[in-house]
Amino acid sequence: MRSIRSHSRLLAAGILSLVSCAAHAFDFKTVGARPVVLYDAPSAKGARLYVAPSGMPVEVVLSYGEWVKVRDAAGDMAWTEARGLSAKRNVIVRVAGTKVRSAPEDNAPVVMTADKNVLLELVDPDAGPWVRVRHRDGISGYVKASEIWGI
Repeated sequence: MRSIRSHSRLLAAGILSLVSCAAHAFDFKTVGARPVVLYDAPSAKGARLYVAPSGMPVEVVLSYGEWVKVRDAAGDMAWTEARGLSAKRNVIVRVAGTKVRSAPEDNAPVVMTADKNVLLELVDPDAGPWVRVRHRDGISGYVKASEIWGI
């Protein structure tokens, strides 16, 4: 009896662990109105790695006080002050010639073609196989989630 109870508790703990992992969503932000400096440590005394331009999407992987560790589209990690980031969401096109379509379907008309590394505003953060985006010129439509980074 004790073995069954112990096994049940272990199974329940494992299920809760899996559920909590699945519930964890990626935390993406966008560099705010002004560029931010990215450092190798959570301090302005750290080595400056590079300057991230306004609008650049980043994934927040860790928070430490007023600082956040972020990952960029290339996979590089660095630290920056949290106040320099915005909740507004942008994505980066990863595939050259990405088709932005009028509807979330492969056969929908193409409203624009985006080159690799083009920034698009994320209109609807609910990601599925298709994502609704808007270009800075006002053109909006749907792209395949597999062709962008930042969701």
